[in-house]
Amino acid sequence: MSNVDINQVISFFKTLQDDICRALESADGGATFVEDNWTREEGGGGRTRVLTNGNVIEQGGVNFSLVSGDTLPPSATAHRPELAGRKWQACGVSLVIHPKNPHIPTSHANVRFFMAEKEGESPVWWFGGGFDLTPFYPNIDDVKHWHQVAHDLCQPFGATVYEEHKKWCDDYFFLKHRNETRGVGGLFFDDLNQWGFDQSFDYVKAVGQGYIDAYVPIIEKRKQTPFTEQQRQFQLYRRGRYVEFNLVFDRGTLFGLQSGGRTESILMSMPPLARWEYNYQAPDGSPEASLQDYLVPRDWLSE
Repeated sequence: MSNVDINQVISFFKTLQDDICRALESADGGATFVEDNWTREEGGGGRTRVLTNGNVIEQGGVNFSLVSGDTLPPSATAHRPELAGRKWQACGVSLVIHPKNPHIPTSHANVRFFMAEKEGESPVWWFGGGFDLTPFYPNIDDVKHWHQVAHDLCQPFGATVYEEHKKWCDDYFFLKHRNETRGVGGLFFDDLNQWGFDQSFDYVKAVGQGYIDAYVPIIEKRKQTPFTEQQRQFQLYRRGRYVEFNLVFDRGTLFGLQSGGRTESILMSMPPLARWEYNYQAPDGSPEASLQDYLVPRDWLSE
């Protein structure tokens, strides 16, 4: 079995943060990410990078963090009770991009590594992550492109990986109180260690690069599409769903807050503007109504 090397992972995650920021700055063509370095009293810290009021990106954050501690928060030990009493380290890159144009979807990606150690015992470790897409005025070509990239990066790791991690994404990013998915999905995985360290790490690398390959072409294709104020208002309304998911269901948000993480960095995933409207009903046959057809799990590559 290959040796677990968290330093390799940390180095890659920092480079990935740089690569994603460069790719998004180039696609935006205007603003740049501003870096905010922070430290955590209990151990660790991170680099939060935020881009605001760009040509294309209204607000986006790309975070790197490395945090550690002597005891785990309840959100972690409830999921894995065998971790109680272990020292731990967690590192990762997490990002959310909220474009101005309603024809460009919001996107999210995350890759992470966790390791818990105890004297005289083997370390417990795993990788997790994925990426997902949240359109407001979806285009089927964009959705198929997104999933084709996801499908292709999974193939070297097994014929069933795409289907399994796509289903995991559909199931995880589901708003139970709305009975709809957060968007059109992508990939999601957690507790990945069964392939051994090296192959699991290779998969995480592929997912990180895959986000760039999947998202930047959509930005380039849609950023000149004109939009109306009515479409902008619908985008803000639908962003409310994003907020609801992150605050009610997202395990990463809960872990960050319960483990004493930096609140500003944890909540940088929130959109700069969002709105709620009582009992909104999209007109029958409207583009807004057609969004609901995309908020159920589908086999996008057979469309």
